[in-house]
Amino acid sequence: MALQCGIVGLPNVGKSTLFNCLSNAKAQSANFPFCTIEPNVGVITVPDERLNKLAELVHPAKVVPTTVEIVDIAGLVKGASRGEGLGNKFLANIRETDAIIHVLRCFDDDNVTHVDGTIDPVRDKEVIDTELQLRDLETIESRISKVAKMAAAGERDAKMQHEVLKRYQEVLTQGKSARSVTLDTKDEQKFAHDLFLLTNKPVLYVCNVDDASAATGNKYVEAVREAVKDENAEILVVAAQTESDIAELDTYEERQMFLEEIGLQESGVNRLIKAAYKLLDLETFLTAGPKEVRAWTYRKGSKAPQCAGVIHTDFERGFIRAEIIKYEDYIHYGSEAAVKEAGKMHIEGKDYVFQDGDIVVFRFNV
Repeated sequence: MALQCGIVGLPNVGKSTLFNCLSNAKAQSANFPFCTIEPNVGVITVPDERLNKLAELVHPAKVVPTTVEIVDIAGLVKGASRGEGLGNKFLANIRETDAIIHVLRCFDDDNVTHVDGTIDPVRDKEVIDTELQLRDLETIESRISKVAKMAAAGERDAKMQHEVLKRYQEVLTQGKSARSVTLDTKDEQKFAHDLFLLTNKPVLYVCNVDDASAATGNKYVEAVREAVKDENAEILVVAAQTESDIAELDTYEERQMFLEEIGLQESGVNRLIKAAYKLLDLETFLTAGPKEVRAWTYRKGSKAPQCAGVIHTDFERGFIRAEIIKYEDYIHYGSEAAVKEAGKMHIEGKDYVFQDGDIVVFRFNV
């Protein structure tokens, strides 16, 4: 399931440093704008403590976590929607992603140049928002000109499309993002999805802070919280340079000791990966056996046959049933056999909607 989160932000806010912490694919990290020209793609392992606990019980030959793709997109600047700073190319890279991780600089450091000379994450956010909104407005107005005559002639689909486009035009003209528009019908939602609007993508704001602010945040983080309080968006506080230092440590024990010293229970990188996974509307089901304990990714709300197809298309085509064990029951009883004996295994059919953490055996016939 090749869904991607794109990391965006102004130059020198810490995007590439953060990407380097996330991925084995090393983006150049330097103290000048546009050090990332081509988008770097990293396949990131999603941390899932449930896999380790299952492995302790099952003793499999291997453990296979699931993954998510992160794209490091070069820094945007004011005027990107008009092509400034290679803006057209960068905006095209964003369009190809499914969700946006928007990194904001929330730290002072005279040794790291800011493209606008001063530290103001709310202003930086507005610069990016404006450029994305302007590009979306250009897309919307182009489509309006194409469907207006058909809508006036009474074509039903064209009328619906014209009404949706006009609603987007109104909010974008007001300096708001497309995601603030609520669409009620499936036809409207499908049409909107096919527009691939940049500001319709789900967004996670990552406040990049200094070491001292990693656990508690700072005045810049509070300003961002206030600025986005009316948006349907999550905020994550991460010290990218600190995460880089943690990544250099050799052992899990050393990394945990470092985290404890700065007042954190879990690394910012782990929290970010989990948040990105959630942002993409993804969940995980599990399989457990002597060969492997494995996590599988599916879209939230998927039914049993679609989840079976994640493993193999034959599983979906010949789906008979899914034998489901809840993760908590497996841990409580200690084995599949014990769960069955306790009557805690559920037999589910084609209409069963998978729940995050379901442990499953699929039965199929092709």
